[in-house]
Amino acid sequence: MGHTEQWRITMLGDGGVGKTALAVQTYDPTIEDAFRHSVIVDDEMTYLEIVDTAGQEEYATLRDQWIREGEGFILVYSIASRRSYDRIKTFQDSIMRVKRGARPVFMLVGNKCDKATEREVSKEEALSLSRVWGCPFMETSAKTAHNVERMFSDTIRTLRQARDGDSYNRPRASTGAGKGDGGGASNRRKKLCVIL
Repeated sequence: MGHTEQWRITMLGDGGVGKTALAVQTYDPTIEDAFRHSVIVDDEMTYLEIVDTAGQEEYATLRDQWIREGEGFILVYSIASRRSYDRIKTFQDSIMRVKRGARPVFMLVGNKCDKATEREVSKEEALSLSRVWGCPFMETSAKTAHNVERMFSDTIRTLRQARDGDSYNRPRASTGAGKGDGGGASNRRKKLCVIL
């Protein structure tokens, strides 16, 4: 381990979908909070600043600032809320508008996969959207911590690919298919993400 890098990841999505719970594993309502973590991904130390944003419409005017300052984005909806999924395009549109001319790095995340009996959005539907957008997709559960570390490590890997000029706009890291809700190349790669 030699090189230390730093990334600012902004989490966007409707209120109540679990953005804060994913960032810190405990829920605390926010307008904006930044959480800092030291993370080791593929033997490289990374300092992560995770910006947790309020998803309510009354904070829409702050969204452009959060996006302008973000380097990577995690778009979060609840699998148990059709409304939160339908609104996720609003957040993606905002990213594309603010970052125009750039190829922003983002991941589509269906949270609350522990609520399978309340599911309103299928994996297949979200996977199809991620393919259209050319971004990774996965399902997570902040309650059980399912795929939470992986969500951050895959986002870091995608940011590195973008920085290094590699092709990153395909859902290679996490497609939502196969064992572990991920599939793709990262299932073959058994390196760990450690949040310290």
